[in-house]
Amino acid sequence: MPRANIALIGFSTTGKSAVGKRVAEWLGWEFVDIDDEVVKICGKTIPEIFKHEGEDRFRQLEHDALKRTCNRENIVIATGGGAILELRNQDLLHETSIIVCLEAKAETIHQRLMNDTLYSSNPVVRPLLAGDNPLERIKRLKISRQPRYAIADWTVHTDNLNLEEVSREVIRGWRYANRQYNESVTVDDLAFEVETTTGRYPVYVGWGILDKLGDKMKQSSLSGTANIISDETVFSIYGGRVETSLKKNGYSVNCCLVPPGEATKNIDQAIKIYDFLIAHHAERNDIIVALGGGMVGDLAGFVAATFLRGLRWLQVPTTLVGMADASIGGKVAVDHRLGKNLIGSFYQPGLVLADVQTLTTLPRRELISGWPETVKHGLILEADFFGLLDANVEHLLKLTPEVTTKVVAQSANIKAGVVAEDERETGKRIILNYGHTIAHGLEAATGYSRFLHGEAVAIGMVGAAKLSQRLGLLPQEKVQRIEVLLQKFGLPTDCSGVDLDNVLEAMTLDKKVRGKAIRWILLEDIGRVVIQSDVPQKETLEALRGVIKP
Repeated sequence: MPRANIALIGFSTTGKSAVGKRVAEWLGWEFVDIDDEVVKICGKTIPEIFKHEGEDRFRQLEHDALKRTCNRENIVIATGGGAILELRNQDLLHETSIIVCLEAKAETIHQRLMNDTLYSSNPVVRPLLAGDNPLERIKRLKISRQPRYAIADWTVHTDNLNLEEVSREVIRGWRYANRQYNESVTVDDLAFEVETTTGRYPVYVGWGILDKLGDKMKQSSLSGTANIISDETVFSIYGGRVETSLKKNGYSVNCCLVPPGEATKNIDQAIKIYDFLIAHHAERNDIIVALGGGMVGDLAGFVAATFLRGLRWLQVPTTLVGMADASIGGKVAVDHRLGKNLIGSFYQPGLVLADVQTLTTLPRRELISGWPETVKHGLILEADFFGLLDANVEHLLKLTPEVTTKVVAQSANIKAGVVAEDERETGKRIILNYGHTIAHGLEAATGYSRFLHGEAVAIGMVGAAKLSQRLGLLPQEKVQRIEVLLQKFGLPTDCSGVDLDNVLEAMTLDKKVRGKAIRWILLEDIGRVVIQSDVPQKETLEALRGVIKP
């Protein structure tokens, strides 16, 4: 039998009923309180059953109600505090449900009972409070039951959490346990999870999955008003579908549109979004939904990280660079006139949903400009992935659904692996900047108006490859192979008419500069990088001249 339900176990006042209702609401499932089912069956209150028929009769009724409930699917079950004591109930729950234990210290339980809080909402006077020393009684009873709670797949310590926070942790445990133990229950389109020191979030990659956004948000326990931030072009195509999906799942929706293009990603535009959020009375429990490309993701994420000291947010990338790279890892920022992404933070989203089908509506130039970030992942970490791209250029340019979805998911997963090791770019993550030192210099030197980001990255990667070759690290034939693949995708590998001095000046402001020296990410081979900070200025200039023509 599949483990298709969620069963909440735990001591009295840990919140099983209140949390169970909220979890069921978010998942769109049914909620069943076993105590309530027993009352329906018997027509008597639980104290009356104990008084007139005895505990054995109550336990039998409890087991019968639990068995009927467990034989169904997509049910959130709140068990009674003593249900887990019987082995037959343990077996039943283990066979049919993901078991989540709600835990609390004895002192917390005692306080909740005394204060009649949400966690102790049952109006029946609890026998635990009878006598001279109820706290000691709670401690003894809790110790005796603790071994039974060990059957749980996931435990949530509720002492310092509110209802929303406990409910989110329950769903997180359910999703984790599904993949560990219950192969018959799948989470559609879940490509992988990003796990960092500050959080964990799912990444969905699929073809035609945009309409599932509201469902995925509920699965990730995201509640509150959804504030969509999108550019005018993307919203005109996909805004209606996203709004419909969110509203269908019970979300209130506000929409804030910004002009398209990298020039929008600045502090003045961020302030305009702050004004919008203030006008709509945004609260900390609300959500920012970034719908669009890398620019929108950076800008909306920056706003989410800084407004009210942090709003929850999620990424819905609609460009290739957004899906395969920018939406993963929590880098959020706005540009300064003297440099790209100089004002920003690390702030992880709560969810990423990439509908690869949305790439079909991109202008060809924008689509093509996304491939360099994907190629980069092969160059710095995965030679086999570089080979996969090389062998499938034709399919990828045509956006063949199966191949493109696979490549996008794999590219994003490569980046997620680096982010998991180094969330804040204090070590390994810097290798993701391969090609970006020159690229950011080109973009700044041309006022962010001539090159699309991916075009600048393509030129920057060739420049870094040529610098690697000049330093004796990379054979010339590998440089040529890189240039050829980028050209197959229709990307530029050099440029002209750009002031070299302006590029160099912008490069000195790059975030990778340490002690006035640029930390270059260079190639020793396809799939293997090295970091160097002692590159002679002469070699840097010659490599730049190789990609920036007069």
